[in-house]
Amino acid sequence: MQTTLSENKKEISHAIEQAKKQRDISISEFFTKNRHLLGFDNPLKAISTTIKEGVDNALDAAEDANILPDVIVEVKQTTPERYLVTIEDNGPGIVKEQIPNIFGRLLYGSKFHKLSQTRGQQGIGISAAGLYGQLTTGKPVKIISKIGKNDPAHHYELHLDTTKNESEIAKKEIIEWDKDHGTKISIEMEGKYQRGKRSVSEYMKYTAVSNPHARLTLIEPDGTRIDYPRGTTDLPIKPKEIKPHPDGIELGILINMLKATKAKTLQSFLTTEFSRIGAGTAKKICELAKLYTNSRPSRIAKDEADNLLKAIRGTKFIAPPTNCLSPIGNELLTKSLKKEFDADFYASVTRPAAVYRGNPFVVEAGIAYGGKLPGDSASEIIRFANRVPLQYQQSACSSIKSITDIKWRQYGLQQSGKNIPVGPVVIVVHIASVWVPFTSESKESIAHYPEIIKEIKLAVQECGRQLGKHVRKQKKVKDEAKKRSYLEKYVPIIGDALKELLDLQDPDVMLINENLKDQLERSRKI
Repeated sequence: MQTTLSENKKEISHAIEQAKKQRDISISEFFTKNRHLLGFDNPLKAISTTIKEGVDNALDAAEDANILPDVIVEVKQTTPERYLVTIEDNGPGIVKEQIPNIFGRLLYGSKFHKLSQTRGQQGIGISAAGLYGQLTTGKPVKIISKIGKNDPAHHYELHLDTTKNESEIAKKEIIEWDKDHGTKISIEMEGKYQRGKRSVSEYMKYTAVSNPHARLTLIEPDGTRIDYPRGTTDLPIKPKEIKPHPDGIELGILINMLKATKAKTLQSFLTTEFSRIGAGTAKKICELAKLYTNSRPSRIAKDEADNLLKAIRGTKFIAPPTNCLSPIGNELLTKSLKKEFDADFYASVTRPAAVYRGNPFVVEAGIAYGGKLPGDSASEIIRFANRVPLQYQQSACSSIKSITDIKWRQYGLQQSGKNIPVGPVVIVVHIASVWVPFTSESKESIAHYPEIIKEIKLAVQECGRQLGKHVRKQKKVKDEAKKRSYLEKYVPIIGDALKELLDLQDPDVMLINENLKDQLERSRKI
């Protein structure tokens, strides 16, 4: 009995000690230990991820303000292992009160709850880049921002307090800056810079393809300047924010929406908080759920919310509106491919809008073939999500599954099993959505939703059919040219043989040769 009491006391003591160790984990602390989740798992990728996040923010901000984006990216080597990355834009700038929050806190932003197409989603990217720089060099993030021609430019230097997920202002001052408006951010970090596959220059080139309205400039560590001029002066159609579509709703989300709504009645809640639910449909849903239309949403119990969800799922709705999306478009996608790739053939297609989990999305695909593209290796696959290039985790992406499931031999390309086709071809896939289902926080591959895989496959197959026609026509022309070359080579020999066999005179032989040449020339024109 004594032993049992002693053991019991030890267990209680142990539980008390364990309880004392329990504490909140800051989101900044979590990503400090798990920075690979955000794309900072090696020095080479760290620089690319930083530039990607900065350029994404710059393009979003400029487009929101109806400004044609001009973005300059500069990478300077400060020590053998360290680089200073600077991204400068001509966007609307950031008000000084928000600078410490945007660049010094993780999970802070305006896009997470917004149902419209944007590049950023989570409010993590650029502040995570600053955190990585701080972890590897101890240097603060430096920001310059100006919101108007007659307004001052504000210069901040920030550290991120990882235990509180808050910024610490190391320096703030007003400075002279010869821009009317814009933002400039500089982060020093451990990194590695190289050219080629998955490089910064590849990212900039791909970004130019998906954003033909942007003028981009890259200044490399050795001073090389690469300019990516605009392909159009027309801004993309600005996507409009929409309400959630009822097809994608889940019970927990529905309960939270019922608690948070300002609607006074259940019927009003359904019509104002969702897209594609009118007054008549809302009344029908309430009847199916056996709830009063005048019930107060905040007083709906869990069981009643469950019945409401079943009623919603038992109702057919019109597909969500697509004015929340801004696809590149066939014409501009083809134009961008022509600008960046020297090929003989180009094709592109934009699919009609589709839906996954209630979220509208549009898939676009493009192909460039032949010309100076290398033909002895696997095709180059370029993936985009909301106009942002996805350079890593290719094999995990639904785009690759869709492409490798296609039988490319019917379109004139070589393919071994279910692998990427081989040939002088570039295949582009772009998904535009209000919420892209990435497989991780680093936003490098798209989840395998059946609806998305189906749409990608259909879009790429449509481009493939156009490619197949081109390849078959090209082969036919090549075969005809080969046969014609044989005839042109042997016509004089045939003429000489006829001369000897039929005892013809030179003028007769010349006439036969000329007639044969005329016939060949006519067939060439046909």
